[in-house]
Amino acid sequence: MAYFIIKILLSGIIIAAVSEIAKRSPAFGALIVSLPLVSLLGILWLWRDTRDIERIAGLAEATFWYV
Repeated sequence: MAYFIIKILLSGIIIAAVSEIAKRSPAFGALIVSLPLVSLLGILWLWRDTRDIERIAGLAEATFWYV
C-alpha cells in the first residue's frame, strides 16, 4: 500500500510542477508536457511492479502507435 501511495504522490508532484511552470511560461510548460513523462513513468512503474519485458515492450509499442 505504501508503494502505491508513493507512486500517486510522485506522479502528482510532477503534474503540479508542470502546471506551476506553465503559469509562468506557457511555452516552457508545453515543452515539458510534450516530453514523454507519462509514458516513461508508466514504463518505470510497470518494470518495478512486474519485471516483465514483454509487457513493457507491448506498452511501448502501443504508446508508439497511439502517438
